[in-house]
Amino acid sequence: MNQFYKLALVVIALIASTRAQAQQQIGTSFTLEQCIEYALTNSVNAQNAIIDQEIASAKVKETTGLGLPQIDAGVSLVHNAKLQRFFTTYNPSSGANFLGDLSTVPGIQAGDVVAAQNFFQLKNSGSASISINQLLFSGSYLVGLKASKAYKALSFKAADVTREQIVQQVTKAYYLILINRERTALFVNSIARLDSLLRNTTALNKNGFVENIDVDRIKVAYNNLKSENEKFENLNELGIQLLKFQMNYPTDQPLELIGSIQDVRVEINDVAYTEGWDYKTRADYKVLEANRRLQELSIRNQYAGALPLVAAFGNLGYNTQSADFGGLFTTNSKIEDQGAIGPDKWYDFSQYGLSLSMPIFNGLQRQYKIQQEKLTLKKIDNGFRTLKQAIDLETKQAAIGFENAIISLTAQKENMELASNVARVTKIKYEQGVGSNLEVVDAENSLRQAQTNYYSALFDAMIAKVDLDKAYGKLIPLTSKN
Repeated sequence: MNQFYKLALVVIALIASTRAQAQQQIGTSFTLEQCIEYALTNSVNAQNAIIDQEIASAKVKETTGLGLPQIDAGVSLVHNAKLQRFFTTYNPSSGANFLGDLSTVPGIQAGDVVAAQNFFQLKNSGSASISINQLLFSGSYLVGLKASKAYKALSFKAADVTREQIVQQVTKAYYLILINRERTALFVNSIARLDSLLRNTTALNKNGFVENIDVDRIKVAYNNLKSENEKFENLNELGIQLLKFQMNYPTDQPLELIGSIQDVRVEINDVAYTEGWDYKTRADYKVLEANRRLQELSIRNQYAGALPLVAAFGNLGYNTQSADFGGLFTTNSKIEDQGAIGPDKWYDFSQYGLSLSMPIFNGLQRQYKIQQEKLTLKKIDNGFRTLKQAIDLETKQAAIGFENAIISLTAQKENMELASNVARVTKIKYEQGVGSNLEVVDAENSLRQAQTNYYSALFDAMIAKVDLDKAYGKLIPLTSKN
């Protein structure tokens, strides 16, 4: 018993250690690539995509199994509480038959139907058999094999669409946190500058160099800035929760990000996007291609239904009959003569052969089914034209959106540099007594607004770059084959 308790303690310790290691691993810092990798492994949509792939793989094996030998076995024990009657007609010219001399039956006449006990069947019977069927040729089966593989390919292409969406969502959420981190640093620097200005102005006020209103004006700006900072920190926490949601990351675990906004490059090479570009680089276009392939196979399957079906079969088994139910479970035979039926004995039987079936006329149903499938294929072809137009529009919008974002980013960067220089000069003038603190407060507000506009423009450019990559199918490498 003591050994059992020691073993239980060891198991508990191992479980606790494993959980601690898992929590420590979850709490590690993440780069953008690690966030994406985590999301592609743990998000519900990614897991469902993997399940769909496994279902498709199982479907291929299921279809393949139809061409393998089909083996069935069965055993039956039957007790007839009351046997069915045997029916025949009375014919006096035939004389006595297996029913005996029927002429002694009162009122019987030639042609009368006689219902007698079945002398060829006992009340209890048993059988045990095994049957084997092997499909030799079936057009529908051959097409079905191709269709199942095409369905598997479709599941992988659909998974690419899901992966692309996950990468897009996680990347945007990650960039939002990086931008908020920079803006938090701006708040800290701005608060520090106003705090320094407030202390200097307070000291000047005590020495009679500035009025109380100058101190109050700076203090109002200082209080407003601290309030905005607190609200922004709450928004930052919301951004982290958004990233955790996109990654399916535990909400009660810490999440730290590695990297900075300086590591993100928003410059692009237009030639790399347009040269040699094809619609097939898009995951959604590949999905439509896979659907078209499946529809073509569906049409072929309808044609294949008119071909003959050839199969081989074999049946092996044993059967017996007995006057009493217990006799089915014994093997003692009282008659062993060749060809005689011995009671209480199981006798074997076997058969094998080939079967051929061919549809001849089905009321033109197949022709109309083929017509319906062909019309569905036309709808898919129309979908290609619509998708191409949508892709053309999306790439154009993404390119223009990115170009406008870069223009805005360039302008806001220059404005931020100008505002920073104005704030610096205004502060120097105020410290030298040739400027007012009102100018300093206005310059600080302008600088903070310029910095906010710059990082907003930078975030817009980063998001526009993600949308541009998605539009041209460059967000992720596709795992599906053509």
